[in-house]
Amino acid sequence: MTQISSDLHDLTVAQLATLLRERKVSALETAEHFLARVAAHTEFGAFLDLQTDVTLAQARAADARLAAGNAGPLNGVPLAHKDIFVTRDFATTAGSKMLKGYQSPFDATVVAKLGAGVPGGAIGAGMVTLGKLNCDEFAMGSANENSAYGPVKNPWDLSCTPGGSSGGSAAAVAARLTPAATGTDTGGSIRQPASFCGVTGIKPTYGRASRYGMVAFASSLDQAGPLARSAEDCALLLSAMCGPDPDRDATSLDVPTEDFTRNLTADLTGLRIGIPAEFIGEGLASDVRAAVDAALKEFERLGAKLVPISLPRTELSIPVYYIIAPAEASSNLSRFDGVKFGFRAKQYTDLNDMYLQTRAQGFGDEVKRRIMIGTYVLSHGYYDAYYLQAQKIRRMIADDFQQAFKLCDVIAGPVAPTVAWKLGGHSDPLTDYLADIFTLPGSLAGLPGMSLPVGFGAGKMPVGMQLISNYLTESRLLNVAHRFQQATDWHTAKPADSAQGIYR
Repeated sequence: MTQISSDLHDLTVAQLATLLRERKVSALETAEHFLARVAAHTEFGAFLDLQTDVTLAQARAADARLAAGNAGPLNGVPLAHKDIFVTRDFATTAGSKMLKGYQSPFDATVVAKLGAGVPGGAIGAGMVTLGKLNCDEFAMGSANENSAYGPVKNPWDLSCTPGGSSGGSAAAVAARLTPAATGTDTGGSIRQPASFCGVTGIKPTYGRASRYGMVAFASSLDQAGPLARSAEDCALLLSAMCGPDPDRDATSLDVPTEDFTRNLTADLTGLRIGIPAEFIGEGLASDVRAAVDAALKEFERLGAKLVPISLPRTELSIPVYYIIAPAEASSNLSRFDGVKFGFRAKQYTDLNDMYLQTRAQGFGDEVKRRIMIGTYVLSHGYYDAYYLQAQKIRRMIADDFQQAFKLCDVIAGPVAPTVAWKLGGHSDPLTDYLADIFTLPGSLAGLPGMSLPVGFGAGKMPVGMQLISNYLTESRLLNVAHRFQQATDWHTAKPADSAQGIYR
């Protein structure tokens, strides 16, 4: 084995893409290397489905495109998909017993765009799928402990959560099992696990990436995005993922495909970074604040100016989110009744009992909890008092951001109040909900947001900084993050650098 091939897992998406284009390594050799690493590191619980023959066939096809000279910039680079995206060649479970063994007849739009493309349609980026990644059941959770197939473990400390719901995606990237992964973000499910695992992740503007083929949780909030090692990698992936999909997703924005790498190196002099008072007050752990403050000082050295701002309805984002999201979930998950597809209870007396038994046995506790909350707030007599009021406050939260963006270009702050906690450390679900306090406002407003590593906190666990910008300004976010990563090396750290020494 050459030195290059033995170190493939330490390379970024951009570096791998360059080696593949220059034919210094083959897509097949790259895929075999990562499949071997996945097989050797099952302790994280990150992967739910592998189909080696499918992966190797995709790699051979990528090599053929390279040889023919018609390959895209990401052709042959491996990635893995959160198990919330349906895939034709891999099982899709959404982390639930309800969909155990389900095989979709088609690929989600995001999967097709990153892969070989839609059969008979547009050509995709040509990336090679390694497999499907564990996640909280139907993307409901902040710790990746709600999966029916067991929790994912944080590569920095196996006793800690990787965050959720895209915990499998963040853990796989952090452990160098894949150079990149897809995730979904409803209330912070890309940004929070990226922070906890020390990787980079971005949630684009709502509607930027098609939701077609994403198993729905909360349709007005769900959005796809990438997780990778750097902002440059995320920019490459986001450029391939995004674009209008009017025939399949009515919420898809009619905005042309964009090259998000075009402004990565732009100078930050004069950039106004807003610091919300509500993000740095009581409840924020001192170790997290210290890492964020140090990062802000670095931005000042890069020429940015810090501006105090206010997002006064931040605290209201928690009750608003946990009314709207469960309400939409109760509607979306009504399709899982044991009739058309998915799990069906083996014993029941009549049709109604089949529904009851199937849902009682197929759904996990957190999913049941959210369905019940959602059904309650949508019920007669409570819709106006809860759901309608929550939607009104949601609009006010979005307005708060627009007022803030009159004073600043980008908003910065912590992703979560603490570093990753111990698995099983939150016995009360409300504690998990409160951990989303900084990510929920941006999600409710539909704004782009990202997390980038900025240091370490208690237990030598990673700390992420959140960046939020106005609608359709993902390129600005990526530029700000990239310039920071050019000046620092937090994003290059890997779990072997910790005292735990788990990953090799």
